[in-house]
Amino acid sequence: MASFAVPRVLCKSLGLRAAFTPMAPTVRAANHTMSAWNGLETLLVTQPRPHVLHVEMNRPEKLNAMNKAFWREMVTCFDKIADDQDCRAVVLSGAGKLFTAGLDLQDMAGDLLNMEGEDTARKSWHFRQFIKQCQNTFSVLEKCLKPVIAAVHGACIGGGIDMITACDIRLCTTDAWFQVKEVDIGLAADVGTLQRLPRVIGNRSLVCELAYTGRKLMSDEAHYCGLISRIFQDKDSMMDGAFELASEIASKSPVAVQGTKHNLLYSRDHTIQDSLEYMAAWNMSMLQTDDIVKSAGAVMQKKSSKEVVFSKL
Repeated sequence: MASFAVPRVLCKSLGLRAAFTPMAPTVRAANHTMSAWNGLETLLVTQPRPHVLHVEMNRPEKLNAMNKAFWREMVTCFDKIADDQDCRAVVLSGAGKLFTAGLDLQDMAGDLLNMEGEDTARKSWHFRQFIKQCQNTFSVLEKCLKPVIAAVHGACIGGGIDMITACDIRLCTTDAWFQVKEVDIGLAADVGTLQRLPRVIGNRSLVCELAYTGRKLMSDEAHYCGLISRIFQDKDSMMDGAFELASEIASKSPVAVQGTKHNLLYSRDHTIQDSLEYMAAWNMSMLQTDDIVKSAGAVMQKKSSKEVVFSKL
């Protein structure tokens, strides 16, 4: 399972010196809590910009540790977002002083230590189902064709790595740090880190070092190796940048953006030739969208894509 944070580690100062990638300042729009999401205990869903949803891990008093409710609610939340025709981009962040401390071991210990089953085979069978359900908690981020932007501040530990590597774009603050913590509690990460992190950063040597030692990866090194695409001075500027980026994505044709995400994921898992064949089959229908006419017209008239009204998908 995903890792948890050791309290004494989390009590250390998170102030770190790192590179800063500036971005044009923006005015943050007011968040509007959406009534359709009021039943969630661990997540807060708001709409900061048109066609943009903000999903915030909302257990700041517990350092956004991932309890049983969280593992269920992430699936419910992103399945609903996947079907939301008005949403075109998502920002994922954590409330409080850090992004996430990883697994809430205190809440999850009962399930982990007392798996049902009369013998080893039956316990193993139920353990496998339990792990697969947890894996789906983050796989839904990929299955949802709306681009997901992870905005990380402070610590991102254990399950946090599983989560952000399933996102499309990752931003962080200068004080952010990342840790594949599972090896320190005697297990191999099993909900996505070992499968996605090598593909994200493309450096097997570094992945092995991080996974075998559990050492911290600071924000500047995370940016250098490609885990993070932009670094911001503080959380406020990062959230402004994340919402602006999400708004830019949301201004594009949803047919184009969601089709692009789908084919990027397909290409990651298939050969170039297979992916080209699949792309040809995909676009033989998608190229017939009215969005192309609207987008081309805007380009010829030197208009921004934000001035174009695209139909819901």
